[in-house]
Amino acid sequence: MAKKLNFTMKKIREGSAEIYIPIGEKISKELPVFYNPVMKLNRDISILLLQQFTPMNICDLLAGTGIRAVRMAKEIKYKSITANDYNKNAFSLIKKNMKYNKVKFNVFNDDANMFLLDSKGFDYIDIDPFGSSNHFLDAAVKRLSRNGILAVTNTDTAALTGTYPKTCMRKYWAAPKKDYMMHETGLRILIRKIQLAGMQYEKALVPIFSYYKDHYLRIFFKCIKGKKECDKIAKHHGMFNGAGPLWLGALWDKNLANKMHSTAIKKSKGNKKDIDKDYYDKELLNFLKIIKDESKINAVGFFDTHRMKKIIKKEEIIRKIKEKGFQAASTHFLGTGIRTDAGNI
Repeated sequence: MAKKLNFTMKKIREGSAEIYIPIGEKISKELPVFYNPVMKLNRDISILLLQQFTPMNICDLLAGTGIRAVRMAKEIKYKSITANDYNKNAFSLIKKNMKYNKVKFNVFNDDANMFLLDSKGFDYIDIDPFGSSNHFLDAAVKRLSRNGILAVTNTDTAALTGTYPKTCMRKYWAAPKKDYMMHETGLRILIRKIQLAGMQYEKALVPIFSYYKDHYLRIFFKCIKGKKECDKIAKHHGMFNGAGPLWLGALWDKNLANKMHSTAIKKSKGNKKDIDKDYYDKELLNFLKIIKDESKINAVGFFDTHRMKKIIKKEEIIRKIKEKGFQAASTHFLGTGIRTDAGNI
């Protein structure tokens, strides 16, 4: 039986779940159990992605309040769900929230790495820590199944985007660059670092959906077992724009991006009695639409229209590029950015 929690709580709704969270003056890791409402979009996208795959054995490694695991239990089809958190308050609160939502899954109160290594493995492992994911990659890769999905969040964007280049070199073995493309550069540096962790065990980690938002970077990888597949991954590591080494391959599976956007549109038009009125809000739909269009273009980097000598609206530039027979779309990395395969514009 979970112990009685000795901190003040309030009830909130996210997606199809209602959970209890601790009350604090501000969102910080000093809370008895961490919950960040800004990460709702992160969890929305995770749900949408999992809805495109057959049921899996799922691990929410750093579960906090249990919101992600509870939502998964209510919103997707799955084989099993396991939530883990080393914090004893979190362990108790996860059980409380699970019971309140009338769902059932496995809950553990272990060190994240020991928990993974003692497990039989999972088809989907979600790593969403404070700061860097580095500390959890080795154990996660070892316990990720063939054709499984590894989801990774990093919030130490200052290092990856060039504010602290020495830190980036120490932690990610690459040189960042602080310019208008810094968030894409940082994302690609992080992808390569995680891929290197996989290649040690002959597991090729292929990005299927990646993005930058607010204060974090997020990548979903599909795991393909084999030496040859790892060699293919390594061929896409190199330098770009004076930064790197980094990942020079695709950031998205365009078919998956299209399916996720379509599912979100259908859900947003669903029965409002069954889901929160902001379940899939305009921000998420617009974000997915930009990525869906962006994913069709096989190009590393993008152009910033603010750097052009002539003042022309972004939409007009995209139209003119397309008239020339090239592909072009807005990029989610920068509001004034255009991704295109046209070369110099």
